[in-house]
Amino acid sequence: MNVHRLDGCAPAPLAHYLKALGILRLVAEQLDDGARGWWEGERFVLATELNRDQLSRFFLERYRPTAVVSPWNRGSGFYQLDDPALAAIATSSAERFAGLRAGVRDARAHLDPLAEADRTVRAIKGEAKNRAATRAERAALRDSADYKARLAAAERRFKTLKAELIPELRRTWRGSHRNWMDVAIVLTDGGTARYPSLLGTGGADGRLDFTYNFFLRLTELYDFASSRGAARPEAAASLEASLFGAPAQALAPGLAVGQFSPGHAGGANMSAGPSSDSGVNPWDFVLTMEGVQLFTAAATRRLQSQSGARATAPFAVSAGALGYASAGRSDESARGEQWMPLWHQPTTFADLRQVFAAGRAQLGAQVSAEPLDLARAIARLGTSRGIRSFQRFGYIERNGQSNLAVPLGRFVVADRAEPALACLDDLDAWLRRLRREARGDKAPARLVLAERRLSEALLAVTQRPAEAARWQSALLRMAEIEALQVRGTAAKAGPIPRLRPQWASVADDGRPELRLALAFALQRADARAGDRRDGVRRHWVAGDDEGDRNARVLQGRDGIDDAIALVARRLLEAGRAGERRLPLEAAYGTSASWYDIARVLAGEVDLDHGLALARALMALDARACVRRPPRLAAAPPADWPDDAWIAVRLALLPWPLPDGRAPGCDPAILRRLQAGDVAAAVQLAARRLRIAGIHSPIGAIGPIGSNGPVVSDAGLARRYAAALAFPIDRHTATALAARLDPSLAKENVA
Repeated sequence: MNVHRLDGCAPAPLAHYLKALGILRLVAEQLDDGARGWWEGERFVLATELNRDQLSRFFLERYRPTAVVSPWNRGSGFYQLDDPALAAIATSSAERFAGLRAGVRDARAHLDPLAEADRTVRAIKGEAKNRAATRAERAALRDSADYKARLAAAERRFKTLKAELIPELRRTWRGSHRNWMDVAIVLTDGGTARYPSLLGTGGADGRLDFTYNFFLRLTELYDFASSRGAARPEAAASLEASLFGAPAQALAPGLAVGQFSPGHAGGANMSAGPSSDSGVNPWDFVLTMEGVQLFTAAATRRLQSQSGARATAPFAVSAGALGYASAGRSDESARGEQWMPLWHQPTTFADLRQVFAAGRAQLGAQVSAEPLDLARAIARLGTSRGIRSFQRFGYIERNGQSNLAVPLGRFVVADRAEPALACLDDLDAWLRRLRREARGDKAPARLVLAERRLSEALLAVTQRPAEAARWQSALLRMAEIEALQVRGTAAKAGPIPRLRPQWASVADDGRPELRLALAFALQRADARAGDRRDGVRRHWVAGDDEGDRNARVLQGRDGIDDAIALVARRLLEAGRAGERRLPLEAAYGTSASWYDIARVLAGEVDLDHGLALARALMALDARACVRRPPRLAAAPPADWPDDAWIAVRLALLPWPLPDGRAPGCDPAILRRLQAGDVAAAVQLAARRLRIAGIHSPIGAIGPIGSNGPVVSDAGLARRYAAALAFPIDRHTATALAARLDPSLAKENVA
């Protein structure tokens, strides 16, 4: 085997990617069926029994072009009686062009009525372009009822014949031109033609017809008049440049390349001057068209969809303006985008064809219709087919109204399927509803931006599912969506759906913010009742009745304010119910540790971040969390909380201490803290503790903490109050009481 590193073939632009596929296909089908190809860095590698000279001579002397014919397009050349390119092919005698001649012959066999209808349309339009008439006379003719009626009837006949032509060709065509048709056009059950975006609209991109340009490039490379179809003298140098990236003469100017190579499309800012003409190596275009043959499309129907069948090609999805720097809503065109696989193991063409045949990814029963869906399906698949990455292309309007295959970045496939990505399944139905809301014509800009930020975050998760920071980012973006919903935007999508407990585990970065967020999110009035008794989510996502709306006290703007508001609301509700307690209990296995609380009191915790995470984690399935609490990294040892705060905490418990001491609950303590008066709040707490039989070093002259006197500082008071929103368990409460009154520890030991 000879190994050829084809420096002229790269993953981007799309023309160079397709060119690599075309080279492997032609060599395998026409000469060496054992040939293998793979991607190595940014170039394609071909292993074949042919040496470099033999490989070049194959394309120059033995290559048999595929019959790429699109007679259904007006610009295909078949509607001109004396087209030179078609005439040269039809009259050629070389055996290597037999398939090409057969394709032209089979196309023309069905075109007489359609060609006549096309000439009628052109003749009628020509009447309005008669230069012998004045401008006013031409305008009057175009406005006349007779002219409009004749033109409408002629165009209607042409469209009818064209619609009948495609099913007829599908029934009668055989050979390579039938395969081209399967790539360019899909017929639905109702006989409607659909067009995969890879080839524009049935093999044409606006006025650029790929078939006609394929014929022209072939006539530039070969002498069709010769008996053997000899290559022209300049073809060898162009081939070296196309295959191996060898220096060659400048690209031939004025040759159209279409959407496949945006850098060579010409136009404004495409060169050192203000504008430039398009240019392409003829071999690049020919081999690109040969590589397209792998992308046989099919008609698929998305489950539970009323949008009807649509044309899909391997790894093609709807457009999603996310995952690249220049993303904008205008990029979400009807043409969508396509992800091209890059594999790193030597692969035969037969195996590669199977990969592309199975390239319609699904998530469960749902066909992947969005870039995010495809990314998730790919990440789930892992490397079971040897694909290591995907080059992403979007068919986007750029440079005016030109549709170009714009490279949108590289998606790397994980070495193995990541089980954590199953968490994203919880969002499927919610994301579909949210997309409908965000992509409506009247969707507010803030919702459009929030939905895009969420999709970006979820796409980043599929790339690096082992990074907790990316999961946290996704949770924060989900909380942003709910923040819009509580203010009346996108309410039809509904709040974040129920999440599995694993969401907390995969988002665990070992920092206190996540641990405190989980403790905050899962606390309830009675933790022993599971998720049946009064969780805190109603204080964020309220119901429709007035009582629920009044209970919504979390605003989502400031973490400390929200924590204090929750404590104040729960104390108010307990007072109305005649209870002397703070009804906020930790769920099983998720209580806050005194280590993390000490850091809150020291101002070392970002409570804005923590409470934002908590708002999303409120959607966790509480019953599942009770059965199997999320496993988080243990908090590192740290100093105890201030004695002063311990007194406050013990005076505002949801239950008596395990030894039966019940300090009760005095809401005035929280009010003092809200007013910024730490000293008064701690004195009230110390009084409650003394009544309950808990003695502390806090005297009448003011609270003395473990770190010295506590002064009346507004910031410290707010942190004291906010820390009450993070529930502790009975074991922690006992330890804190023993810390404050060492005699309790001796009693417990006794």
